[in-house]
Amino acid sequence: MALTRDFKETIQARVQHDPVFREELLKEGIQCLLTGEMDVGKAILRDYIKATMGFEELSSLTKKSAKSLIRMFGPKGNPQAKNLFEVLEHLQKKEGVQLQVHTVRHSRNRYSRSSHRLQKLAGRAA
Repeated sequence: MALTRDFKETIQARVQHDPVFREELLKEGIQCLLTGEMDVGKAILRDYIKATMGFEELSSLTKKSAKSLIRMFGPKGNPQAKNLFEVLEHLQKKEGVQLQVHTVRHSRNRYSRSSHRLQKLAGRAA
């Protein structure tokens, strides 16, 4: 489902004024990547990048073209791990955080947790 322009503008405004929300958005994008929800993770990170540094600044930091970075986080993008981790490193530096991975045991039932996490995150946004 495509997000409406108003929703994206609301997220961007919230990112600009709420550092806790901004950090949670970054964490959520990375968490989605780690759980195999690449499309959701890329979309969240794309919105995060647009609302914070923008693709032009990220381009100057990574020495990759902005167009290439935009494609990387687009719906059909398939970033190489090296490129993805380089971008994540710069996003963490810009945010002033260092994210870490922790092991959490789950039951064997696999279900999409992204919609639950996004609802939880949106609840914090209200």
